[in-house]
Amino acid sequence: MSIIHDAVFVGSFARADDCPTTPLPEYAFIGRSNVGKSSLVNLLTGRKALAKVSSTPGKTQLLNYFIVNKSWHLVDLPGYGYARVSKTSRAKWEKMIHHYLLKREQLTCLFVLLDSSIGPQEIDMAFLQKLGELRIPFAIVYTKTDRDTQNNIQKNIQQIRQRILKDWADVPNEFSTSASKGRGREDILQFIDSMNQGE
Repeated sequence: MSIIHDAVFVGSFARADDCPTTPLPEYAFIGRSNVGKSSLVNLLTGRKALAKVSSTPGKTQLLNYFIVNKSWHLVDLPGYGYARVSKTSRAKWEKMIHHYLLKREQLTCLFVLLDSSIGPQEIDMAFLQKLGELRIPFAIVYTKTDRDTQNNIQKNIQQIRQRILKDWADVPNEFSTSASKGRGREDILQFIDSMNQGE
């Protein structure tokens, strides 16, 4: 079992160049606005309010760093897609995220959150395409798996997989999660542990 001894907020940064300079591996989390990212961060760390959960899309506006077990960084990235902000702010976020993905050599894996309660969204697929072009290693995290019947959830996930396979030879590592039920936490943490150990 993967145990989180401590998870501490390090700081929020507006530019990748300002982020911590330690060689610790980084695992970043990103998804459409309101996909449940903050809830997932709190689930993984076992801290109810480490990341601020909001019903307002676009709440995360900076690169938020947390150090976990003094051995790796969890990075909460701004969401992409709809948010009640200006086009200028949205463009600024996109530039910040793009620069982070390109420049951070410590980035070990990017977890892309997809809402399992709805089918494939083109904005998500376009983002995955971008990651392929940039050669960024990523895994898929299905959120909100408790929001509908399991039949419908599995149907949505299967549709997402089929859509991914139109552009990719294989589906990347996948994790199904539910913040309210604690589902998927151990799987993701074990995956991170194995990456840290070079397995």
